[in-house]
Amino acid sequence: MPKEPIYREGIVTDVAFPNRGIMQAAVEESAAVPFTQQTHVPTQTIHVKGALPGQTVRVTVGRTGKRRREGRLQEVLVPAPYEIEAPCPHAAVCGGCCYQTVPYDLQLTWKEQQVRRLLEPVLTDSAPVWEPIVPSPLVEGYRNKMEFSFGDEVKNGPLTLGLHKRGAFHDIVPTPQCRIVHPDMAQILSTTQQFFQASGASHYNTYTHEGFLRHLVLRRSFLNGQILVNLITTSTDTQDLGPWTSCLLALPLEGSICGILHTTNDRQADVVQSDSFDVLYGQASLTESLLGLTFEIFPFSFFQTNSKGAERLYSVVRDFAGDVSGAEVFDLYCGTGTIAQILAGAGAASVTGIEIVEEAVDAARINAGLNHLDNCHFIAGDVLKQIDTLTTRPDLVILDPPRDGIHPKALPKILQFAPERFIYVSCKPTSLVRDLPFFREAGYEIQKIRTVDMFPFTYHVETVVLLSKK
Repeated sequence: MPKEPIYREGIVTDVAFPNRGIMQAAVEESAAVPFTQQTHVPTQTIHVKGALPGQTVRVTVGRTGKRRREGRLQEVLVPAPYEIEAPCPHAAVCGGCCYQTVPYDLQLTWKEQQVRRLLEPVLTDSAPVWEPIVPSPLVEGYRNKMEFSFGDEVKNGPLTLGLHKRGAFHDIVPTPQCRIVHPDMAQILSTTQQFFQASGASHYNTYTHEGFLRHLVLRRSFLNGQILVNLITTSTDTQDLGPWTSCLLALPLEGSICGILHTTNDRQADVVQSDSFDVLYGQASLTESLLGLTFEIFPFSFFQTNSKGAERLYSVVRDFAGDVSGAEVFDLYCGTGTIAQILAGAGAASVTGIEIVEEAVDAARINAGLNHLDNCHFIAGDVLKQIDTLTTRPDLVILDPPRDGIHPKALPKILQFAPERFIYVSCKPTSLVRDLPFFREAGYEIQKIRTVDMFPFTYHVETVVLLSKK
């Protein structure tokens, strides 16, 4: 017989990264004595994903750890006093934005507090300067890229196109009024869903690995309103996409569609990948601008999804770098070479970037040419392997790794370069916490730390750390 779920109610007192409310609640001490008859009932810390401080909640108690239990939020009985009405009509069902009912200034406070708490254990013998969190210039319509998924909201239901349902990863809810994208994207989203609903096309089923439609990826430039549309499908259907293309081109958009692509992906993993792609209309790239530099962005190039926020993030990096005149700089995990080109333009003698995605390296080289920077050099490959090919000693190393942080085998190699300074740009503070002790052991101390909010209404936050030789 399956165990009956254990329900508990309580007030959430705090929030921990990532997006976990903390509450104290009584736990069942002995199965021999009914819970209601126990006189000395112990309490235990319960972490509840999606619960906010100040809320009175009802949860089911699940997995038990050494110091805490995991709880699943069932109902918010009483909202927190500060909560506001969610500006997005999809907030109750969409799993994209978890802080919809939290005023923006409070979101910033929480994010900075969470990073401080995570880093405190590794700052025991140093006193870095904590600079105040940098807010996003835009809190709505700030994303320049959005990945939408095809699916159904209920099993065997009608085709939907949108984002994953809150708490149910395989269910897709339509989000035609999403507030973090430009209205142009919302129009393209709704039109695409209506078109393929009418056509009877099937969506890719992540259980059976059958079906045609997988994702719709939209990019929109803040520089000029150019829009790049990328439809990702399997190769199991030969549907004519000409009518869909015509529907999109007829939309009364504020910006303009510069390219419509059809990408084929037959791999089982539920991620946006490309086996091949065709240009159905226009071109396969758009142009964006950051801090006076021009960047051509291709379908699978990594580029910060908040263009205006990226300017503030990279301004912090440039400020932490100080005077780089004549300096030798390494930009590891460089993506399309954004930071590399900013520092190259600031007077660095030479900047060498390494990135594993070949398309991103190709884009970096093109962009360096567009910006007339001949002091940039980009290498395609894994940092773990390619750093062995570098023979010069850098004065400054920029580290902007993916969410999982620096590869454990790459970190000792990177530290052997022994530059005067490192700047670590982290999009996941728990990975940063894991990596920082290795820098301390190698003789570096943390000089400055600053968080930058790139993703309003979510728990994500960027952290920039300056480390210098003791």
